[in-house]
Amino acid sequence: MAMKNLSFLAVLSLLALTLPLAIASDPSPLQDFCVGVNTPSDGVFVNGKFCKDPKLVTVDDFFMAGLQNARPVANVVGSNVTAVNVNNLPGLNTLGISLVRIDYGVNGQNPPHTHPRATEILYVGLGQLLVGFVTSNGDGNRMFTKTLNEGDVFVFPEGLIHFQFNVGRFPAVAFAALSSQNPGVVTIANSVFGSNPAIDPNVLARAFQLDPKFKRGIRTPLHGRLGAKPKSVGFVQTILEKGNMVVTFCSGEARVLASEVVKLIPLDGGQHVRLRKDVREPIT
Repeated sequence: MAMKNLSFLAVLSLLALTLPLAIASDPSPLQDFCVGVNTPSDGVFVNGKFCKDPKLVTVDDFFMAGLQNARPVANVVGSNVTAVNVNNLPGLNTLGISLVRIDYGVNGQNPPHTHPRATEILYVGLGQLLVGFVTSNGDGNRMFTKTLNEGDVFVFPEGLIHFQFNVGRFPAVAFAALSSQNPGVVTIANSVFGSNPAIDPNVLARAFQLDPKFKRGIRTPLHGRLGAKPKSVGFVQTILEKGNMVVTFCSGEARVLASEVVKLIPLDGGQHVRLRKDVREPIT
C-alpha cells in the first residue's frame, strides 16, 4: 500500500513539473528579465537569444517609439503589419508577449495566415473590419466571422487560419497582442504558391482542383466563364503583362484579361474594375 502511494506521489510530482511546460507558449523566465542580444559574450542562450548582462541593461531595452505613425499600404494586399517583437524590442525576451500595428487601405486585407506559436487578440482602433478564423479539420473547418467596428475586440486561437478585411469606406487601423515574444507568421497563399523551391504543380492541382498549367505567381490561375454574376466588380491587385491583371472578386482572386473589363485609364493596382456585360466572374 505504501509503495502504491509512493508511486502515485511520484507520478503526481512529475505531472506538476511537466504540465506548465505543456500548456505555455513560451517558457516562463526564472529571473526578472533576460534582455535579448545576438552575441554570446557574457550571456546565456534562452529562447533563441543570448541574455544581456543584467548590469548593462538600460531602460531603452524595454522601450520602442513610433507606433502612432501610419504605415504605407501601397502593396498587393493593401495593408502593412508593423511588428513589435523580441527582434526589435529586446526586453521582450522570455516574457511571452508581442504586439503588432496593422494599417489597412480601402479594401485592404491582412490575408489568411496563421501564427504557429501564439494566440492573437485584435483591437480595432479605426475603421471597420471583417475578420474571421477557420477551425481545424477535426472540427469540420468551420468559419467564425464577424464585422468589427472601432473599439471592438476579437480573438484568433493559436495556430488557426485567420484574416482581416477592411470593409469600410476609409482606411482602418488595428492593434493586436500575441502570446509569444516571436509568434511567427505563415501566409497561406505565399507558402503554398510561393514556396522555395516550388511545390510540384500537380500536387497543387490535385489539392485545389485546379489546372496545373498555371503561371507561377498567380494566386488563383483558373480562367472561366461560369461564375455567378454578370457585371461583376473587382479590385485590381496586380497588373501583369499586356495589361492583364489579377483581380479580387467576392469569390476570390482570378486572372482577368484587359479586354474583358470596362477599363479605367490608366489601369493600375488598387482600382476597381467592372467586367463587360458578356463576361462573367471567373471561377476561383
